[in-house]
Amino acid sequence: MLSSYSDVFGITHEHDGEEDVHLGDIVRMGANFYPQYVVVAIDGDKAWVRNVLNGADSLALLSRCRRVGPRSADLAIAAE
Repeated sequence: MLSSYSDVFGITHEHDGEEDVHLGDIVRMGANFYPQYVVVAIDGDKAWVRNVLNGADSLALLSRCRRVGPRSADLAIAAE
C-alpha cells in the first residue's frame, strides 16, 4: 500500500481544538483550502468523505477535517 504524501514528508494535518463536523458538511483537510469534501458518514474518529469535484470517496480522520463555511444544518434553517 502506498503512503500518502503527508506520511512520507511528515506533514501533519491535525489541528488543535474540537471541530464540530456533521453529516453533509463541506470540509477540507489540514491547511489546504482545496480539494473540498462532503461528509457522507461518520463512525467514531473517522469520516467517509466525497470529493465535491470528482466524486472520489475516501476515509479520513475527523481530526484532519476542517469545516468550510457554515454547517449544512445552519443553511437549512436560514433557508426557511
